[in-house]
Amino acid sequence: MKITRCRITSFLMLNLFFALICFGQETNNIYDTISVEVDFSEEKGPMKPIWAWWGYDEPNYTYMKDGKKLLSEIADLSSVPVYVRAHSLMVTDDGPRAALKWGSTNMYTEDKNGNPIYSWTIVDKIFDTYIQRGLKPMAQIGFMPKALSSSPEPYRHHWKPGAAYEDIYLGWAYPPNDYEKWAELVFQWVKHSVERYGKEEVESWYWELWNEPNIGYWRGTTEEYIKLYDYTADAVKRALPTAKIGGPEVTGPEWDVSKKFFRTFLDHVVAGKNYVTGHVGSPLDFITFHAKGDPKLVDGIVRMDMGSQLRDLDQGFEIIASYPSLKHLPIIIGESDPEGCAACSEADYPHNAYRNGTMYSSYTAASFARKYELADHHGVNLLGAVTWGFEFEDQPWYAGFRDMATNGVDKPVLNVFRMFGMMKGNRVEVTGNFDYDFKSIRDESVRGTKPDINAIAAKDENTATVMLWHYHDDNIEGTSAAIKTTLKGLPDGHVLLNHYRIDKNNSNSYELWKKMGSPQNPTAEQIAQLEKAGQLQLLTSPKWLRIKDGQVEVPIDLPRQGVSLLQLIW
Repeated sequence: MKITRCRITSFLMLNLFFALICFGQETNNIYDTISVEVDFSEEKGPMKPIWAWWGYDEPNYTYMKDGKKLLSEIADLSSVPVYVRAHSLMVTDDGPRAALKWGSTNMYTEDKNGNPIYSWTIVDKIFDTYIQRGLKPMAQIGFMPKALSSSPEPYRHHWKPGAAYEDIYLGWAYPPNDYEKWAELVFQWVKHSVERYGKEEVESWYWELWNEPNIGYWRGTTEEYIKLYDYTADAVKRALPTAKIGGPEVTGPEWDVSKKFFRTFLDHVVAGKNYVTGHVGSPLDFITFHAKGDPKLVDGIVRMDMGSQLRDLDQGFEIIASYPSLKHLPIIIGESDPEGCAACSEADYPHNAYRNGTMYSSYTAASFARKYELADHHGVNLLGAVTWGFEFEDQPWYAGFRDMATNGVDKPVLNVFRMFGMMKGNRVEVTGNFDYDFKSIRDESVRGTKPDINAIAAKDENTATVMLWHYHDDNIEGTSAAIKTTLKGLPDGHVLLNHYRIDKNNSNSYELWKKMGSPQNPTAEQIAQLEKAGQLQLLTSPKWLRIKDGQVEVPIDLPRQGVSLLQLIW
């Protein structure tokens, strides 16, 4: 006879000793029941689609086979236009070639006499791909065309994973050799865009200058960037006075170098002498900076660091809020991710071995919810947070890039955005016996024995939604959490419940691929199965709930790294 795995002896004391040990072993892995209470009558503010923003390094992937497929899927998951930010829209090359962290459009060259030659063919192909799908450009003005670079050789890099990241910062990263020619190029690009797409369409875009100018992406000084910004903003506004222009897209402002650059730029915008007009200040319609986490490999296990990303957000919001004339401006987090390099694959960077599965999806759910809370805390106007993760054409299956899909098959993380796409109306109050809030995660991340189990909820006229997650920084297996979910403020009668789930067994192409034997040359039948597994799935059949006195209870068993969306329709 056995009690769990303990052998009973004929000695009572020994029996009791072993029984107590085994009882302790079992209960150490069982969480107390988590109580989540959602009150749909207590509104907190609009459920802005801050998640409806994407970006990537390689602009030429846009119009390739898998790029077009993924952009279509991204457009389909959102009822509002999704904005797309891409690097290298002004870069020169022998032809429009795509490679890791590289792209080009040959927008600008010169004849033998130094006269400008403008070519919009490739950039139009990129933007046409967006517009045809109802997407909109977050049009990045950069990087420097070879003919305008003050240090043009060497110009093109050939970076590969494992190589030094600094190898990429070549001639395209330098200031212009002629600021007037640069400004005329920007003017002509915006003017052409208005002629091609119409004034109203281009007015809805967000034009921005460069990327991370406080590090190697900009090989000039801070003051040279400010000068370039003044020339750029003036050119954009001359071409279309109602166009929106912003910046400076610095790296995470928790770093003192970034913080100093950020404040120097904002000081100039508010009170500096404009390099073009000679007047005080510069046009600024929105403000951008980046926020990144910092995963590491600890004893062979990937340990995320959401706290690092939240501290970047916290510092950036605090800086902006300190400028009374700028605090109201929209903020776009130009890159907002678990770490810094999308093209750094798992094989060469083992700390990135979280990207294929449910660690990435649960991190995304938990971190986006805290972005709303941090913006509320600082009283700033958060408009969007760009997920810097797209797709990498013709790469091995599930190579561990930070992407939304692999070879045209969606990863679990994309399904979190499908969930967010169903959350509309106003955010509402969520309370419970939680172990973490945005402040504790900002300060300490999610460490120790307790996971982050929490929720974000929203309500519009005829629907209500609750997203719940079960997250921990350590990428290890864990016990499911029993969650008692009480929903209040609902109309009496019957509501239809759709329960969507992302976990090891649902909405997860990666787990199916592993069960197939991790094929690098899957058959057409296997690809079809993977594509189906990559879609967002219901955990159970739709169910009618009876609402009495405005409330109902929905018990949930949520696995570690699982994300659930409860959608109620009446």
